[in-house]
Amino acid sequence: MSYQKVTVAGGGTLGSQIAYMAAFSGKDAIIWGRSEGSLDRAKARVARWEEAVKDYYEASQEELDAAQAHLTYTTSLEDALSGADLVIEALPENIETKKDFYEEFDKLADPETIVVTNSSTMLASDLAEFTGRADKFLGYHFANTIWRNNTAEIMAGPETDADLAETFIDFSREIKMVPIMVNKEQHGYILNAMLVPFLGAATELWVKGVAEPQDIDKTWMIATGSPMGPFAVYDTVGLNTAYEIHNGKSDEASQYAAKKFKERIDEGLLGVETGKGFYTYPNPEYLDPEFLK
Repeated sequence: MSYQKVTVAGGGTLGSQIAYMAAFSGKDAIIWGRSEGSLDRAKARVARWEEAVKDYYEASQEELDAAQAHLTYTTSLEDALSGADLVIEALPENIETKKDFYEEFDKLADPETIVVTNSSTMLASDLAEFTGRADKFLGYHFANTIWRNNTAEIMAGPETDADLAETFIDFSREIKMVPIMVNKEQHGYILNAMLVPFLGAATELWVKGVAEPQDIDKTWMIATGSPMGPFAVYDTVGLNTAYEIHNGKSDEASQYAAKKFKERIDEGLLGVETGKGFYTYPNPEYLDPEFLK
């Protein structure tokens, strides 16, 4: 066993999935949230992941009970960091939010604690200076629905200790992931370096008024045989995540896209999590065979 006590900072979609899979795999996992409300939302997410993991692994009630016993929640960062072997930062894609966290982390964490970022858009070198331990820091990225889409991308920064990335090969396998070594820093790692331009092209078609989201998805699905289109992907990852990514860019097109996503978020249309985004869940239109006709 490598890292045993794992703290996940942030209980959003991916943070809660990472923490649950760590607990399901026998790690002692803690979800740290910035408020009681955020932890309540994290617990509701975990309840959904538990059902999905149960079905995917055909897990017994004994295994599910053991996972719950390994998973705890706290709003106290000091408690969350106490004795942690590994901290996985999975906070919103906002550099100020991450900077504030890392600066507090550096004050409270044991000097030997390893910390990684799950950021899908930022590099380790963008954040390393805030951690106070650039040699013990790297990027560690997961795909959504991690029990099924189980890649774990490992990407060291220029100051990362040469041996640190290798330790995440074993850890990834211990939590049922397939380790993917990224040999040099790349925005978006491997997955999002391919996925983001795809989503960006679809977003541009939408915000320019070229076509409606459902027609963009339909075109992609029919032409490629894909089980979902880009706007179904947005619903899966969450429109709040899409907003944060676009809002973090200063160009006019990104800001306009962020505005369009914000309008939907303000209407409560966050995607799968709230039951409605570009589609209505749990039975979205794109799963109906008639959708492609």
